[in-house]
Amino acid sequence: MSDSLIDPSPNVPFQAMIEQSLAGIYVLQDERFVYSNKTWANMIGYTPEELVNMTLKQLCAPDVYERVREGYYRRLNGEIHSMRFLSRGVHRDGHIVHIEIHGSFMIYQGRPAVGGVGIDMSERVEQDEALRRSREQLQELLAYTSRKLEDQRLSFARDVHDELGGMLTALKMDATRILRRVDTDELRDMTLNVLDLAQKTIENVKAISESLRPSALDHVGLGPAITRDLEQFSERSGVIHSLRCEAISLRLPPKRANAVYRIFQEGLTNVARHANARFVKVSLSQQSEWLEMELCDDGRGFVPAMQDRRSLGLLSMTERAREVGGQLDIISSPGNGARLLLRVPLL
Repeated sequence: MSDSLIDPSPNVPFQAMIEQSLAGIYVLQDERFVYSNKTWANMIGYTPEELVNMTLKQLCAPDVYERVREGYYRRLNGEIHSMRFLSRGVHRDGHIVHIEIHGSFMIYQGRPAVGGVGIDMSERVEQDEALRRSREQLQELLAYTSRKLEDQRLSFARDVHDELGGMLTALKMDATRILRRVDTDELRDMTLNVLDLAQKTIENVKAISESLRPSALDHVGLGPAITRDLEQFSERSGVIHSLRCEAISLRLPPKRANAVYRIFQEGLTNVARHANARFVKVSLSQQSEWLEMELCDDGRGFVPAMQDRRSLGLLSMTERAREVGGQLDIISSPGNGARLLLRVPLL
Protein backbone atom coordinates (compact mmCIF):
# COMPACT_ATOMS: atom_id res chain seq x y z
CA MET A 1 0.00 0.00 0.00
CA SER A 2 1.34 3.47 -0.86
CA ASP A 3 2.47 5.83 1.86
CA SER A 4 -0.38 8.20 0.97
CA LEU A 5 -2.83 5.70 2.45
CA ILE A 6 -1.05 5.28 5.74
CA ASP A 7 -1.49 7.88 8.46
CA PRO A 8 1.88 8.33 10.12
CA SER A 9 0.21 9.82 13.21
CA PRO A 10 -1.21 7.63 16.01
CA ASN A 11 -4.75 8.38 14.78
CA VAL A 12 -4.75 5.03 12.93
CA PRO A 13 -3.13 2.60 15.38
CA PHE A 14 -2.46 -1.06 14.85
CA GLN A 15 -1.92 -0.53 11.12
CA ALA A 16 -1.17 -4.17 10.35
CA MET A 17 -4.34 -5.36 12.08
CA ILE A 18 -6.40 -2.83 10.15
CA GLU A 19 -4.92 -3.88 6.82
CA GLN A 20 -5.63 -7.56 7.53
CA SER A 21 -9.10 -7.04 9.00
CA LEU A 22 -11.95 -9.09 7.53
CA ALA A 23 -14.16 -6.03 7.98
CA GLY A 24 -13.93 -3.10 5.62
CA ILE A 25 -12.40 0.03 7.18
CA TYR A 26 -12.43 3.50 5.63
CA VAL A 27 -11.94 7.19 6.40
CA LEU A 28 -13.98 9.96 4.74
CA GLN A 29 -12.85 13.57 4.67
CA ASP A 30 -14.43 16.37 2.63
CA GLU A 31 -16.81 13.73 1.21
CA ARG A 32 -13.84 11.85 -0.27
CA PHE A 33 -12.23 8.59 0.72
CA VAL A 34 -8.78 9.32 2.13
CA TYR A 35 -8.16 5.86 3.50
CA SER A 36 -9.42 2.34 2.79
CA ASN A 37 -8.17 -1.06 3.75
CA LYS A 38 -8.19 -3.82 1.17
CA THR A 39 -11.41 -5.41 2.43
CA TRP A 40 -13.42 -2.19 2.06
CA ALA A 41 -12.04 -1.47 -1.40
CA ASN A 42 -12.65 -5.04 -2.59
CA MET A 43 -16.29 -4.86 -1.51
CA ILE A 44 -16.94 -2.34 -4.25
CA GLY A 45 -14.47 -3.65 -6.81
CA TYR A 46 -11.47 -1.35 -6.40
CA THR A 47 -7.98 -1.42 -4.94
CA PRO A 48 -7.26 0.84 -1.96
CA GLU A 49 -5.13 3.05 -4.18
CA GLU A 50 -7.94 3.46 -6.72
CA LEU A 51 -10.44 4.29 -4.03
CA VAL A 52 -8.49 7.23 -2.56
CA ASN A 53 -9.98 10.58 -3.65
CA MET A 54 -13.16 8.96 -4.98
CA THR A 55 -16.22 10.80 -3.70
CA LEU A 56 -19.04 9.60 -1.52
CA LYS A 57 -21.45 10.41 -4.35
CA GLN A 58 -19.54 8.20 -6.80
CA LEU A 59 -19.86 5.14 -4.60
CA CYS A 60 -23.36 5.58 -3.11
CA ALA A 61 -26.47 4.26 -4.81
CA PRO A 62 -28.32 7.35 -6.11
CA ASP A 63 -31.42 6.76 -3.99
CA VAL A 64 -29.46 6.69 -0.70
CA TYR A 65 -26.82 9.34 -1.37
CA GLU A 66 -28.64 12.30 0.22
CA ARG A 67 -29.46 10.30 3.33
CA VAL A 68 -25.87 9.06 3.68
CA ARG A 69 -24.51 12.56 3.08
CA GLU A 70 -26.83 13.99 5.74
CA GLY A 71 -25.59 11.40 8.25
CA TYR A 72 -21.99 12.21 7.34
CA TYR A 73 -22.44 15.92 8.15
CA ARG A 74 -24.43 15.23 11.31
CA ARG A 75 -21.36 13.43 12.66
CA LEU A 76 -18.94 16.09 11.42
CA ASN A 77 -21.03 18.84 13.03
CA GLY A 78 -21.14 17.04 16.36
CA GLU A 79 -24.91 16.45 16.29
CA ILE A 80 -24.24 12.76 16.81
CA HIS A 81 -21.02 10.88 17.38
CA SER A 82 -21.71 7.63 15.53
CA MET A 83 -24.28 5.88 13.35
CA ARG A 84 -25.06 2.28 12.45
CA PHE A 85 -27.09 1.70 9.31
CA LEU A 86 -27.58 -0.50 6.26
CA SER A 87 -26.71 1.23 3.00
CA ARG A 88 -26.19 0.47 -0.66
CA GLY A 89 -23.02 1.10 -2.63
CA VAL A 90 -22.33 0.88 -6.36
CA HIS A 91 -19.78 -1.77 -7.32
CA ARG A 92 -17.27 -1.04 -10.05
CA ASP A 93 -19.21 -3.32 -12.42
CA GLY A 94 -22.46 -1.48 -11.65
CA HIS A 95 -24.28 -3.92 -9.38
CA ILE A 96 -25.54 -2.87 -5.95
CA VAL A 97 -23.66 -3.92 -2.81
CA HIS A 98 -25.53 -3.96 0.51
CA ILE A 99 -23.24 -2.87 3.33
CA GLU A 100 -23.84 -2.61 7.06
CA ILE A 101 -21.86 0.41 8.26
CA HIS A 102 -20.87 1.71 11.67
CA GLY A 103 -19.26 5.12 11.24
CA SER A 104 -18.02 7.59 13.86
CA PHE A 105 -16.56 11.07 14.05
CA MET A 106 -12.76 11.12 14.28
CA ILE A 107 -9.74 13.35 13.73
CA TYR A 108 -7.61 12.15 10.83
CA GLN A 109 -4.28 13.81 10.09
CA GLY A 110 -5.31 16.74 12.23
CA ARG A 111 -8.67 17.39 10.56
CA PRO A 112 -12.31 16.30 11.21
CA ALA A 113 -13.33 13.13 9.41
CA VAL A 114 -15.64 10.15 9.63
CA GLY A 115 -14.15 6.70 10.02
CA GLY A 116 -16.15 3.56 9.68
CA VAL A 117 -16.33 -0.20 9.56
CA GLY A 118 -18.40 -2.00 6.92
CA ILE A 119 -19.54 -5.58 6.41
CA ASP A 120 -20.84 -6.88 3.09
CA MET A 121 -24.44 -7.94 3.75
CA SER A 122 -25.39 -8.60 0.13
CA GLU A 123 -25.79 -12.34 0.56
CA ARG A 124 -27.90 -11.88 3.69
CA VAL A 125 -30.07 -9.23 2.01
CA GLU A 126 -30.55 -11.47 -1.03
CA GLN A 127 -31.53 -14.36 1.25
CA ASP A 128 -34.00 -12.13 3.10
CA GLU A 129 -35.44 -10.94 -0.21
CA ALA A 130 -35.75 -14.52 -1.46
CA LEU A 131 -37.51 -15.45 1.79
CA ARG A 132 -39.84 -12.46 1.45
CA ARG A 133 -40.70 -13.45 -2.13
CA SER A 134 -41.25 -17.02 -1.02
CA ARG A 135 -43.63 -15.86 1.70
CA GLU A 136 -45.50 -13.67 -0.77
CA GLN A 137 -45.80 -16.59 -3.18
CA LEU A 138 -47.05 -18.80 -0.35
CA GLN A 139 -49.61 -16.15 0.61
CA GLU A 140 -50.75 -15.89 -3.01
CA LEU A 141 -50.98 -19.68 -3.27
CA LEU A 142 -52.96 -19.94 -0.04
CA ALA A 143 -55.27 -17.13 -1.16
CA TYR A 144 -55.78 -18.78 -4.55
CA THR A 145 -56.35 -22.19 -2.96
CA SER A 146 -58.79 -20.69 -0.48
CA ARG A 147 -60.77 -18.95 -3.23
CA LYS A 148 -60.85 -22.05 -5.43
CA LEU A 149 -61.90 -24.23 -2.51
CA GLU A 150 -64.68 -21.81 -1.62
CA ASP A 151 -65.84 -21.69 -5.25
CA GLN A 152 -65.84 -25.49 -5.40
CA ARG A 153 -67.77 -25.68 -2.14
CA LEU A 154 -70.41 -23.30 -3.45
CA SER A 155 -70.65 -25.15 -6.75
CA PHE A 156 -70.83 -28.54 -5.06
CA ALA A 157 -73.40 -27.27 -2.55
CA ARG A 158 -75.60 -26.05 -5.41
CA ASP A 159 -75.21 -29.32 -7.31
CA VAL A 160 -75.96 -31.42 -4.25
CA HIS A 161 -78.96 -29.32 -3.29
CA ASP A 162 -80.43 -28.80 -6.74
CA GLU A 163 -79.63 -31.98 -8.63
CA LEU A 164 -79.30 -34.71 -6.02
CA GLY A 165 -81.92 -33.10 -3.81
CA GLY A 166 -84.27 -32.82 -6.77
CA MET A 167 -83.80 -36.46 -7.78
CA LEU A 168 -84.40 -37.66 -4.22
CA THR A 169 -87.54 -35.57 -3.95
CA ALA A 170 -88.79 -37.07 -7.22
CA LEU A 171 -87.98 -40.54 -5.89
CA LYS A 172 -89.96 -39.81 -2.74
CA MET A 173 -92.93 -38.56 -4.75
CA ASP A 174 -92.89 -41.68 -6.94
CA ALA A 175 -92.69 -43.90 -3.88
CA THR A 176 -95.65 -42.05 -2.38
CA ARG A 177 -97.70 -42.68 -5.54
CA ILE A 178 -96.71 -46.35 -5.49
CA LEU A 179 -97.77 -46.57 -1.85
CA ARG A 180 -101.29 -45.52 -2.79
CA ARG A 181 -101.53 -48.36 -5.30
CA VAL A 182 -99.97 -51.33 -3.47
CA ASP A 183 -102.39 -54.00 -2.34
CA THR A 184 -100.19 -56.26 -0.21
CA ASP A 185 -98.62 -55.69 3.19
CA GLU A 186 -95.22 -56.84 1.93
CA LEU A 187 -95.11 -54.26 -0.88
CA ARG A 188 -96.48 -51.60 1.47
CA ASP A 189 -93.68 -52.24 3.98
CA MET A 190 -91.05 -52.18 1.24
CA THR A 191 -92.42 -48.90 -0.12
CA LEU A 192 -92.49 -47.35 3.36
CA ASN A 193 -88.85 -48.37 3.79
CA VAL A 194 -87.99 -46.68 0.49
CA LEU A 195 -89.83 -43.53 1.62
CA ASP A 196 -88.03 -43.54 4.96
CA LEU A 197 -84.64 -44.04 3.29
CA ALA A 198 -85.37 -41.29 0.76
CA GLN A 199 -86.34 -38.88 3.55
CA LYS A 200 -83.19 -39.65 5.56
CA THR A 201 -81.06 -39.23 2.44
CA ILE A 202 -82.71 -35.88 1.71
CA GLU A 203 -81.91 -34.75 5.26
CA ASN A 204 -78.28 -35.88 4.85
CA VAL A 205 -78.03 -34.04 1.53
CA LYS A 206 -79.35 -30.89 3.20
CA ALA A 207 -76.82 -31.26 6.01
CA ILE A 208 -73.95 -31.72 3.54
CA SER A 209 -75.09 -28.76 1.48
CA GLU A 210 -75.46 -26.68 4.63
CA SER A 211 -71.94 -27.54 5.81
CA LEU A 212 -70.52 -26.50 2.44
CA ARG A 213 -72.34 -23.15 2.42
CA PRO A 214 -74.47 -22.49 5.51
CA SER A 215 -77.73 -20.87 4.50
CA ALA A 216 -77.79 -19.29 7.96
CA LEU A 217 -75.01 -16.95 6.81
CA ASP A 218 -77.34 -15.63 4.11
CA HIS A 219 -80.63 -15.73 5.99
CA VAL A 220 -79.97 -14.99 9.67
CA GLY A 221 -76.28 -14.07 9.85
CA LEU A 222 -72.99 -15.17 11.34
CA GLY A 223 -74.02 -15.38 15.00
CA PRO A 224 -76.79 -17.97 14.55
CA ALA A 225 -74.59 -20.05 12.21
CA ILE A 226 -71.81 -20.18 14.82
CA THR A 227 -74.33 -20.91 17.59
CA ARG A 228 -75.79 -23.85 15.66
CA ASP A 229 -72.38 -25.31 14.73
CA LEU A 230 -71.05 -25.02 18.27
CA GLU A 231 -74.07 -26.82 19.69
CA GLN A 232 -73.75 -29.59 17.11
CA PHE A 233 -70.01 -29.85 17.84
CA SER A 234 -70.72 -30.35 21.55
CA GLU A 235 -73.34 -33.00 20.83
CA ARG A 236 -70.99 -34.98 18.58
CA SER A 237 -67.78 -34.62 20.57
CA GLY A 238 -68.96 -34.41 24.17
CA VAL A 239 -66.83 -31.27 24.65
CA ILE A 240 -68.59 -28.79 26.93
CA HIS A 241 -69.04 -25.40 25.30
CA SER A 242 -69.61 -21.82 26.36
CA LEU A 243 -70.82 -19.14 23.95
CA ARG A 244 -70.95 -15.39 24.44
CA CYS A 245 -72.42 -13.80 21.35
CA GLU A 246 -72.85 -10.05 21.84
CA ALA A 247 -72.95 -9.52 18.07
CA ILE A 248 -75.74 -12.02 17.43
CA SER A 249 -77.60 -9.72 15.03
CA LEU A 250 -74.54 -8.19 13.37
CA ARG A 251 -74.52 -8.61 9.58
CA LEU A 252 -71.14 -8.57 7.84
CA PRO A 253 -70.47 -8.30 4.10
CA PRO A 254 -70.67 -11.85 2.65
CA LYS A 255 -66.92 -12.25 2.05
CA ARG A 256 -66.02 -11.22 5.61
CA ALA A 257 -68.79 -13.30 7.16
CA ASN A 258 -67.64 -16.33 5.22
CA ALA A 259 -64.00 -15.79 6.28
CA VAL A 260 -64.95 -15.54 9.97
CA TYR A 261 -67.14 -18.62 9.69
CA ARG A 262 -64.44 -20.70 7.95
CA ILE A 263 -61.83 -19.69 10.54
CA PHE A 264 -64.29 -20.67 13.27
CA GLN A 265 -64.89 -24.03 11.57
CA GLU A 266 -61.15 -24.70 11.21
CA GLY A 267 -60.62 -23.74 14.84
CA LEU A 268 -63.24 -26.24 15.99
CA THR A 269 -61.74 -28.88 13.71
CA ASN A 270 -58.34 -28.35 15.35
CA VAL A 271 -59.92 -28.70 18.80
CA ALA A 272 -61.55 -31.99 17.76
CA ARG A 273 -58.45 -33.43 16.06
CA HIS A 274 -55.58 -32.28 18.21
CA ALA A 275 -56.53 -30.62 21.49
CA ASN A 276 -58.03 -33.46 23.57
CA ALA A 277 -60.01 -30.70 25.25
CA ARG A 278 -62.86 -30.96 27.73
CA PHE A 279 -64.08 -27.39 27.32
CA VAL A 280 -64.23 -24.85 24.51
CA LYS A 281 -65.26 -21.21 24.81
CA VAL A 282 -66.31 -18.96 21.92
CA SER A 283 -67.11 -15.26 22.04
CA LEU A 284 -68.28 -12.95 19.28
CA SER A 285 -68.34 -9.22 19.96
CA GLN A 286 -68.15 -5.82 18.31
CA GLN A 287 -65.28 -3.57 19.36
CA SER A 288 -65.64 -0.13 17.78
CA GLU A 289 -65.30 -0.74 14.01
CA TRP A 290 -64.08 -4.32 14.41
CA LEU A 291 -65.65 -7.71 14.90
CA GLU A 292 -63.74 -9.85 17.39
CA MET A 293 -64.04 -13.60 17.65
CA GLU A 294 -62.22 -15.54 20.35
CA LEU A 295 -61.99 -19.32 20.49
CA CYS A 296 -60.30 -20.93 23.51
CA ASP A 297 -59.87 -24.52 24.62
CA ASP A 298 -58.38 -26.21 27.69
CA GLY A 299 -56.58 -28.89 25.69
CA ARG A 300 -52.99 -29.99 25.40
CA GLY A 301 -51.80 -26.85 23.60
CA PHE A 302 -48.85 -26.59 21.25
CA VAL A 303 -45.90 -24.42 20.29
CA PRO A 304 -47.18 -22.15 17.47
CA ALA A 305 -43.81 -22.22 15.67
CA MET A 306 -43.68 -26.06 15.73
CA GLN A 307 -47.22 -27.14 14.91
CA ASP A 308 -46.32 -29.88 12.41
CA ARG A 309 -49.61 -31.16 10.99
CA ARG A 310 -51.48 -28.06 12.11
CA SER A 311 -49.26 -25.66 10.20
CA LEU A 312 -51.14 -25.67 6.88
CA GLY A 313 -54.48 -25.17 8.62
CA LEU A 314 -53.10 -22.31 10.72
CA LEU A 315 -51.52 -20.71 7.66
CA SER A 316 -54.82 -21.01 5.81
CA MET A 317 -56.69 -19.40 8.71
CA THR A 318 -54.16 -16.57 8.92
CA GLU A 319 -54.38 -15.99 5.18
CA ARG A 320 -58.19 -15.93 5.28
CA ALA A 321 -58.00 -13.20 7.93
CA ARG A 322 -55.43 -11.22 5.95
CA GLU A 323 -57.51 -11.41 2.77
CA VAL A 324 -60.38 -9.49 4.40
CA GLY A 325 -58.13 -6.96 6.16
CA GLY A 326 -58.19 -8.78 9.48
CA GLN A 327 -55.67 -10.24 11.88
CA LEU A 328 -55.48 -13.63 13.55
CA ASP A 329 -53.38 -14.13 16.69
CA ILE A 330 -52.67 -17.68 17.87
CA ILE A 331 -51.55 -18.07 21.48
CA SER A 332 -50.68 -21.47 22.90
CA SER A 333 -48.12 -23.45 24.84
CA PRO A 334 -47.87 -27.14 25.77
CA GLY A 335 -50.32 -28.04 28.52
CA ASN A 336 -52.08 -24.67 28.50
CA GLY A 337 -54.66 -25.00 25.75
CA ALA A 338 -54.93 -22.65 22.80
CA ARG A 339 -56.47 -19.25 22.13
CA LEU A 340 -57.41 -17.87 18.73
CA LEU A 341 -58.22 -14.17 18.56
CA LEU A 342 -59.60 -12.90 15.26
CA ARG A 343 -60.21 -9.22 14.44
CA VAL A 344 -61.99 -8.31 11.22
CA PRO A 345 -63.09 -4.82 10.08
CA LEU A 346 -66.85 -4.38 9.89
CA LEU A 347 -66.68 -2.50 6.58
